[in-house]
Amino acid sequence: MNPGMVTAAYIVAAILFILSLAGLSNQETARRGNLFGIAGMAIAVLATIFGADVTSYTWLIIMMAIGGSIGAFLASRVQMTEMPELVAILHSFVGLAAVLVGFASYLDPDSHLEGAAGTIHNVEIYLGILIGALTFTGSVVAFGKLNGKIGSQPLMLPHRHLLNLGIGVVCIILLFIFLGTGKGAGVAILVLMTLLAFAFGIHMVMAIGGADMPVVISMLNSYSGWAAAATGFMLSNDLLIVVGALVGSSGAILSYIMCRAMNRKFLSVIMGGFGNAPTSTATDGDEEQGEVVSISAEEVAQLCKDANSVVVVPGYGMAVAHAQHPVSELTTQLKKAGVDVKFAIHPVAGRMPGHMNVLLAEANVPYDLVLEMDEINDELGEVDVVIVIGANDIVNPSALENPNSPIAGMPVLEVWNAKQVIVSKRGMATGYAGVENPLFFRENTRMLFGDAKDSVNAILTSL
Repeated sequence: MNPGMVTAAYIVAAILFILSLAGLSNQETARRGNLFGIAGMAIAVLATIFGADVTSYTWLIIMMAIGGSIGAFLASRVQMTEMPELVAILHSFVGLAAVLVGFASYLDPDSHLEGAAGTIHNVEIYLGILIGALTFTGSVVAFGKLNGKIGSQPLMLPHRHLLNLGIGVVCIILLFIFLGTGKGAGVAILVLMTLLAFAFGIHMVMAIGGADMPVVISMLNSYSGWAAAATGFMLSNDLLIVVGALVGSSGAILSYIMCRAMNRKFLSVIMGGFGNAPTSTATDGDEEQGEVVSISAEEVAQLCKDANSVVVVPGYGMAVAHAQHPVSELTTQLKKAGVDVKFAIHPVAGRMPGHMNVLLAEANVPYDLVLEMDEINDELGEVDVVIVIGANDIVNPSALENPNSPIAGMPVLEVWNAKQVIVSKRGMATGYAGVENPLFFRENTRMLFGDAKDSVNAILTSL
């Protein structure tokens, strides 16, 4: 395939990627957006394989077969509840690839760039390795936090901001030293910088509390995009540059939107400062909360029958219990009975952006019933029954009422304003942020204990 055909294929692929992002911005068009993305990637891969730069196919075919087989196997086995972990670990692969490509480009014996061109190329290598390294370790730590292998509490090292700043300053100094040295010393500087970037990535995500992990996922998505763009510059691949810029910018925009939804500072996210939220004092947990009042599935069914309006608030517990299909059936039954049913979605419900939307779409819940927090919060005071299924932090009044809470200032779904609140939970455990929830002790709250799927099925049986 001649260079002109490769360029034309790259342009078509880039257009398809843009259409994919546009499609993924809306639930109704998300499936079409995925198809655009698949088509664009297929064209990009084929154009690269059959381009003039590829002269040997043996190892290429072997590596593609191994990687494709592993990817297909893992994708076929992963559960929807494990999707955030999968996304996080995939981000780490992009970062690691940028690091390896950077070292390979620097050590390439066929590279003989001199003068300004050589300096620019070395800057591209340095920045690509830097971004890739912190993306790699940050994504690995995010994976550990999401699957429970690493605790969700933020790591609060003394002078942690100065530590981050110090690593950044040292990396900048090393860049200037790197540009003025030969390849022998240059490799040593690259290795030192890579180790510092590894440490920064670990500390950056370790300092972030569990309730903020969905924003971390979108932030790492942005970092992986910039790492891909840097790889494109190193390889002189225009499509990688374009795709990396698309992913990086869209991830940054999503992070900014979610930060606004959580009353967080965008720069604090970038520098791993999410762990700086105030912590609860010892007396906070000792205050008299009141008594928890439990309720049976039959009583919940009766409340729903008598209600004019019901709002369902899904959370990570619904995903764990695989309760989305019974919830969809419950919605159908209530709609048939003349009850107005809606869903209230918090921007960070679950473990990654859009987690609950994906689950509800999988269960064929009509899109027009699914409302975002800003669309429905003002209506909750008029709702007869709110059913919270496996959510905790996103319906916690402490975010608005307790300035010492770790989630203070975070906008939440104000479900306590409804006439009756039903909370479906296995027990009284705290949410991912590790914060007690006063909602459970409110006078208008009733606790439906048990597995979410079993509880919803029991309500369906009573209906």
